[in-house]
Amino acid sequence: MTSPQLTHEPVGHSHSHGPAAPVSRHLRKVIAAVLIPFAAAVVVGLAVLWPGGAPAHERSGVGFDRQTEQGRVTQIHPVDCKDVNGSQVPTTDPTAPATGAPSTGECKKATVEVTSGKDKGRTFVEVVQPDAPRQFHVKQEVVLAYAPDAPRDLQYSVTDVNRTFPLALLAGIFALAVVLVGRLRGLMALVALAASFAVLTLFILPAILQGSNPLVVAVVGASAIMLIALYICHGLTARTSVAVLGTLISLLLIGLLGSVFIDWSSLTGNTDENTGLIHGLYPGIDMSGLLLAGVIIGSLGVLDDVTVTQTSAVWELHQADPSMGPRALYRAAIRIGRDHIASVVNTLVLAYAGAALPLLLLFSIAQSGVGTVANSELVAEEIVRTLVGSIGLVASVPVTTALAALVVSADRTESVDAAPGSVPGSTPPGQRTAPPGPLPAPSGHGGRGRRRKK
Repeated sequence: MTSPQLTHEPVGHSHSHGPAAPVSRHLRKVIAAVLIPFAAAVVVGLAVLWPGGAPAHERSGVGFDRQTEQGRVTQIHPVDCKDVNGSQVPTTDPTAPATGAPSTGECKKATVEVTSGKDKGRTFVEVVQPDAPRQFHVKQEVVLAYAPDAPRDLQYSVTDVNRTFPLALLAGIFALAVVLVGRLRGLMALVALAASFAVLTLFILPAILQGSNPLVVAVVGASAIMLIALYICHGLTARTSVAVLGTLISLLLIGLLGSVFIDWSSLTGNTDENTGLIHGLYPGIDMSGLLLAGVIIGSLGVLDDVTVTQTSAVWELHQADPSMGPRALYRAAIRIGRDHIASVVNTLVLAYAGAALPLLLLFSIAQSGVGTVANSELVAEEIVRTLVGSIGLVASVPVTTALAALVVSADRTESVDAAPGSVPGSTPPGQRTAPPGPLPAPSGHGGRGRRRKK
């Protein structure tokens, strides 16, 4: 019995995260026959649903739907709160609800200069109560709400702090760390991240605002993000294509489960002031469909991680032992997948719990039971979002592992393309062949037969 021959990887198939086991031309054609129509359908969907920008509307002046300008705090003077309570001097946010009786003690009177817009250079006074959560300092950059229909002295008010510089600095540190550690792969990841944000802001959000079905928009947009991100980061290879197929199947499962359980649980998607404002400004938007779209898009990033990891694990296992069949590859790689499932599902649940922590605190203060908390729509949305995403995540591991095992082991005997000038079936250069000769006589009756012939 001869030992199995190792595959010889052509230079063109090498990849920065390790050489991928080559597949035959026939198998590449099969993968292309599946993915090319899918990619074409995504391109057609983008073209048909492309919004061309968010629709215009008249600002309501409420919440985020306010005209804003930039400003800077130039002076701060202490003042007795009794001297300003009941006056026409605006406080930190005139649109915020009252918190109780007027404050007493020492307030701060901040002089704020408008630094953008048609009133650039204009100043106004803002009073900061001593118990206000946001306190100002001189030269602080702030965001101003502008109400053109209000009296002149009340047209501007401070609505938030300008955080552009610290956020930009943090983003720069993140990009530098990714490039320093990931090098070319890290740079490609940043390019893919920028492309994902472009699809989100230029296609998904405006298309939903224009009245397109949120579920269809989310499926098309998520598919475009998946194709762009995976192929940019991991290359146009059979290994990446298998990860794309596994991600696609899992996204379809998430969409199906999400649609069924969001409808069954009677989740409206209109649960807080932000979604209420969206529904008020654009009543034609299907809010439950918007909720489902959020589930699909939110699950995509974690799915990419799992499917790429599982596909790479199968390829590396095959490289280590090319004699392994699809079942052996699946059993070995699924053990890696089980560890991945345990950690990622826990990550998903904790991420959603952390986002809903203030809400959970309110329920805890009210001493509500677990059943009451889970039954409320605010929490039920997060439960459905978490569980549907986790089911799709769990399903992606066996699905992607099985696909990768079948693909990588389907052409074990055709692991290399024929070398230039070689003849099919010939011995590769440098490999010895057994000398021709008679086959060895089988043991047992074969030997007695020769003696009888003599």
